[in-house]
Amino acid sequence: MKGDRLGLKKYFLSPISPPQILTAGFIVIILIGSILLSLPYATEDGIRTPFIDAFFTATTAACVTGLVVVDTGTHYSVFGETVILMLMQVGGLGFMTMATLFALAFRKKISLRERLWLQESMSHTSLEGIVRFIRRVLIYAFTIELAGALLLAIRWSAVMPFDQALYYGVFHSVSLFTNAGLDIMGPLHGPFNSFTNHVEDPVINIVLMLLIFLGGIGFIVLAEIIDFPKIRKLSLHSKVVLSTSGLLFLGGAVLLFIFEFTNTLEPLSLPGKLYSSLFQSISPRSGGANTLNIAEMRNASQFLLIILMFIGASPGSAGGGIKVTTFAILIGAVIAMIRGKEDVVFFKRRLAKDRVHKALTITAVSIATIVLFTMILSATEKTDFLTVMFEVTSAFGTTGLSMGLTPNLSDFGKLMIILVMFIGRMGPLTLAYTLVPHQSKELYRYPEGKITIG
Repeated sequence: MKGDRLGLKKYFLSPISPPQILTAGFIVIILIGSILLSLPYATEDGIRTPFIDAFFTATTAACVTGLVVVDTGTHYSVFGETVILMLMQVGGLGFMTMATLFALAFRKKISLRERLWLQESMSHTSLEGIVRFIRRVLIYAFTIELAGALLLAIRWSAVMPFDQALYYGVFHSVSLFTNAGLDIMGPLHGPFNSFTNHVEDPVINIVLMLLIFLGGIGFIVLAEIIDFPKIRKLSLHSKVVLSTSGLLFLGGAVLLFIFEFTNTLEPLSLPGKLYSSLFQSISPRSGGANTLNIAEMRNASQFLLIILMFIGASPGSAGGGIKVTTFAILIGAVIAMIRGKEDVVFFKRRLAKDRVHKALTITAVSIATIVLFTMILSATEKTDFLTVMFEVTSAFGTTGLSMGLTPNLSDFGKLMIILVMFIGRMGPLTLAYTLVPHQSKELYRYPEGKITIG
């Protein structure tokens, strides 16, 4: 017993690790947002939102997911929508990044521990130059969001007053760039319908797809793309992210075009069919907006969206999922095994074994998480299995696409989806490191054994 007490004392008195501070920070942000959204001022009718619904909305905004239990545009007031906007911004860029913004503004020195937290939050490979990198991230993010807001405002100003168009532009630019996918179109589109009335609008489609893409490729890749004309070089990470993302984007669009040609795409013109296929292919990669009714799609299309949501965005972005690099490593490992090769090779570069092991671990834990919560919600919610799996995967991938289950969830179901959204945003391994932060190095190895496989 004395040994156990000493172990617990050592655990709780030890320095806080980066995963622990990130997890605690997100919890605090979500709780503050929940309190603010439950105030009477946060709703259009001045009636308090039930705390469970406010908690759900704060989580979906901070975890940049986009699943909603109440229609954002019609339920919340300008104050409530502003709170949601701030939660999306902080949740998308990371609260440590936003804290750095204020520190730089007040010329406060960034300590070594804070630099470690920044490195963890941005999935950066090196501690060197991390503050300079964060400064660039903030400039890129605000510049892209401003450009997106202005383009959307100009387009929407044709059908509404410019001040309202600008407000809509700012909200949706932040929402799509941070990959939150929340919208406030309200009566213009009907609740939960996202951008379905813009299905054939080339400006809206292109701007939104660019925002999703730029927000989902990760700031490391974004910085290298911007620097490419000067340095004429991309890292292996950026090459894998861009090539894999491109294949998933085009492959998904082709399959959706084939699956939905005589279904949801049938009433659209040829350009509309192309826009819709491309949009629904890039959005599951954590964007969360939709121009087609997901519930009316064929099962094959819905399952394809589940796969894309599970893969998700890129490391160092606001997106969730197992990440495109993890997916690429898995495919590379399978190809290497089939060809009888020992190493996983991309662009004439060999990957270390620990990268492959980490990719397998992330995938296995992620599948286990989705399976577990799908089983739980299948038992508690009155709907079919595919709908439950779609909603759980959407929450885990912080995507926000829905087949209509989320608004009808029981209170227990809402809590389960809240938990899945949090796990998806933080990452299962980050949460594991939060609970077990101290990893001792093995001082010995067991004799090798053999197990028959296949």
